This record gives sequence, structure tokens and C-alpha cells, in this order.
Amino acid sequence: MRFFLGAALGLISSTLVVAQTYTDCNPTKKTCPADPAFGQSDKTFDFTSGASDAFKSTGSVTYDSTNGATFTISKQGDGPLIQSGWYIMFGRVECTIKAAAGTGIVSSAVLQSDDLDEIDWEWLGGNNAQVQTNYFGKGDTTSYSRGAYHDNAGNHDEFHTFSIDWTSTQIVWAIDGKTVRVLTPETADTNQYPQSPMMIKVGVWAGGDSNNAQGTIDWAGGETDYTQGPFKMYLKSMTVTDYSTGTSYKYGDTSGSWESIVAEGGKVNGNKAAEPTSTESAPLITATVDSVPVPWSGTHKETTSWVTPNVWPWVASDSPSASSTGSQYDWESGSGQNKPPGGDSMIYLPLYVSSIAFLFGCLFPLWR
Repeated sequence: MRFFLGAALGLISSTLVVAQTYTDCNPTKKTCPADPAFGQSDKTFDFTSGASDAFKSTGSVTYDSTNGATFTISKQGDGPLIQSGWYIMFGRVECTIKAAAGTGIVSSAVLQSDDLDEIDWEWLGGNNAQVQTNYFGKGDTTSYSRGAYHDNAGNHDEFHTFSIDWTSTQIVWAIDGKTVRVLTPETADTNQYPQSPMMIKVGVWAGGDSNNAQGTIDWAGGETDYTQGPFKMYLKSMTVTDYSTGTSYKYGDTSGSWESIVAEGGKVNGNKAAEPTSTESAPLITATVDSVPVPWSGTHKETTSWVTPNVWPWVASDSPSASSTGSQYDWESGSGQNKPPGGDSMIYLPLYVSSIAFLFGCLFPLWR
């Protein structure tokens, strides 16, 4: 009896750990494919003219001549977004956005790397007067105190241009050309300054979904009532400049430092003429945030206690519901590796279920 019980618990434990681990290819842990480089300056994507083949869309994304790209949440589980098919290695990204209104609805524009560096803009559907900025380095989510609030009235009512200017010495967040936050390697948390090749993601998700962790729902402003939808976010245009040149970017070692990045066919910081010529001074931040979670944790979380959420890939909690199972999207990671719905964890789900069934069949007669 003890033998079977011990074996049962051991098998359940080992299977569960594997099933709950999700990651793309992380260059700080192993050799990964090189990332395609953007390598251009001042390229504008006008979404009022339609979709661009430079981005892959997931979920309900439509286009029109007035609002550009429209990201729509109509029901539970919706999480439409677009993702660039290339990376920038330092650069400037400007997005002209009208955020979605609605309790618990979160609009996001994010730069994200394969080794889990991240630079964020986030808008809450229940707050028409503020926007949040955030950053993470190497997937370190031991602290959620890096976010900040910034005043910006009318997020849901009209278009504003939100920019991220990112170099090896500073990150400048600006709204309609006015700087609202500056981060340097010296002012960032230890080893948290983002500095590896980034893809771009823009979209909307329901942080207030009832299946999310309570902390996520609270941060998002409350539980989402889908009968009040549809909820829509708009992206009129995006202008991108890559401060490096070449055809692809690869990690020269496992440090994840910008000095280790190799620009194949070009040079890191090879587009210096496009970089800002002066360092911005940091303005007074409206308020720091003690519990702003990662907007894309569902796409790159690395932990042994995480279950793929049912609104993948838009999840802002480090502890989503254990009953989540992943959505039906067929997705390709930034490093070019195809993933099943829900990521690597879904590969092991049948094993986990069959293990439970097997153990129940073995143990139930013993208890009788």
C-alpha cells in the first residue's frame, strides 16, 4: 500500500511539473535560431490601408479606412493581437492607438524578447484618464513594482501616439511626443534593464475574466461582463526604426547582454544616425504600481508552478487558475518554433490525464 501510494504521488508530482512548464526557446539557456532583423528606419505601417504581411494576427482583427486595425473581444476567451515577424535591436516604436473601454478589459502594446526582456504600455478599460508603463528583464517576475501610472485623459475616446525609444543607455516612454518616463541601466532594478532583440505585439485581452486569478481581476479593474461588449481597441498606424542593421540577430553567449548580440550582415547600433542625440531627463511619475503583472506571461512564463491559462496568450498573472487549459490558436514562437495550443505544456496533458486514470485504477482496489 505504501509503495503504491509513494509511487503514485511521485508520478503525479513529476508529471505535473513537466505539464506546468511553458517556454519558447530561451537563448540564455540553450542555442536558439537567429531572429530575423527589421533593419530599417522610419517605416510606417498604415493599418487604415489594410493588414500588413509584416505582422501575424491572431483572433478577431479587422481593418477599415477610419480606425485601422480593430481588435475585438466579443466573448470569453477572445484575445486578438498582431505580432511582428521580425525583431529590432534597440530602436523606436510609435503606435497611434485608441484603447478599449470596458471593465476588466486591457489594451497592450509590448516589446518582447526571446530571453524574456519586456517593455510595455497598458491601458485599463475602466480608466479613461491614465496609462501604465512597465518593464521586465530576463523573465524575472519576483517583483511587480516596476510599473508606473501616467495621466492621459481620453484614452478610450480618441487616438493618441504612444512611443518607446529604446537604446543601450535609456528607455523613453512618450505620449503625443511628451516624455512621461525614462529608465536607464542605473535606475532599473538590478539586472533588469531590457537589452536583447525585441518583437512587437499589440492587442487586447480580458484581465477581468472570471477564470483569472483574483489579483489579476482586481488589477484589471474588476470582473468583465461580456454582455456589455463587444469591446474594441484600435491601432491606426505604427512607425518603427531599428537602431541596428543586418539580416538577423543571434545571441553570442548565454548572458543576454546587448554586447553579446551578433547582428549577422550588419552591426548592433549600426544605425546610430537614427538614435536620439541627447538623454531625456525623467519627469515626475504620477504613481508607482505595486502589483502590475506581466501582460504576456502566458507566452513565455518559465516556472514549475504555472498552468497554461485558458485565455492564452493574454494573461497578466503569475498564478492563473489551475483549471485553465489553453485556447485553440495555432501559434509560432518568435524563434520560429511551432507550438501546440497552450505551448509545450499541452504536449504532456494526455500523459498527465492518463497517469491520473492509471493511478486511480491501481489504488482504488487497495482502499476497498
